[in-house]
Amino acid sequence: MSSASDVVAPDACAVRVVDAAKVAAVSASLPDGETITELAQVFGLLSDPGRLRVITALLEGGEMCVCDIAASCGHSESAVSHALRLLRANRVVRVRRAGRMAYYRLDDSHVRLLLDLALTHVGHGEEGT
Repeated sequence: MSSASDVVAPDACAVRVVDAAKVAAVSASLPDGETITELAQVFGLLSDPGRLRVITALLEGGEMCVCDIAASCGHSESAVSHALRLLRANRVVRVRRAGRMAYYRLDDSHVRLLLDLALTHVGHGEEGT
């Protein structure tokens, strides 16, 4: 009969052995603290369902004005404007002004790629493959 100390959690190492070379290589390749903080901010922005609807609308619709984004997402223009301010401050979206109109689009292909991969990942899980 095993004791409680013999039981190993499913996500823990059964035998604690540290591969010093691998740990050193991985540690050396990790991003610095400032980069990790910026990544966390971007993923934090993407974790809000309202903002995610806004950027998904831009992914599908390309360049759009606040009115069109709000209508597409089912949000108020005020809520969309607030989301766009946050997204713009973190370089997720970019604005182009034409007279009194402001048109938003995803900032660059990296943001588009990140969203495409996330959508593919979610869809892949739904397919069960």
